[in-house]
Amino acid sequence: MSAFKKLVLASASPRRIELLQQAGVEPDRLLPADVDETPLRAEHPRSLAKRLSKAKAEKAYASLKTEPDYSGSFVLAADTVVAVGRRILPKAELVDEASNCLKLLSGRSHRVFSGICLITPDGKLRQRLVETRVRFKRLGREELESYLASGEWRGKAGGYAVQGLAGTFVVKMVGSYSNVVGLPLYETVGLLTAEGFPVHFGWLSGPRV
Repeated sequence: MSAFKKLVLASASPRRIELLQQAGVEPDRLLPADVDETPLRAEHPRSLAKRLSKAKAEKAYASLKTEPDYSGSFVLAADTVVAVGRRILPKAELVDEASNCLKLLSGRSHRVFSGICLITPDGKLRQRLVETRVRFKRLGREELESYLASGEWRGKAGGYAVQGLAGTFVVKMVGSYSNVVGLPLYETVGLLTAEGFPVHFGWLSGPRV
């Protein structure tokens, strides 16, 4: 019976969906939670990631109460924050934002924090925070301009997508790669499994690749 437990992902991020699918987990529904992502005054990057992931999960969970088909679902949410020291970088929407982010990241180390929040069918709330350290090469003018022209940075925290062209910028990474992409798989699967979601049920159908 446990195999029929439903999972609602409080996100429409293609990256998070693909990562869950990589782990053999197919969300039953996508329910993006629109929350104000503006950092609070003097808020630490790790606190922001935890706060936003919790807010997204709680908003999605509350909206499911009027939907009997999903009332017994697990709700999973995540938020990823890129920071240099205590400085939180934006999710770049304008080319100038992306340019400023990449110039700041060029030749130095930064941290990527992901908050994960899971609300179980009986309303229990579980959270994890994951941190990865990333060091970029020094970016030349031509490769910076070329990357900006690619448009790959749009909507990405810190103005880059490590799973794409920006992977060539990474000199060193300490910690979870999937965390930098947008969802730390080890911690996410561990959280789901610990709370009784049948993660491994989807593996029984055989090889996925």
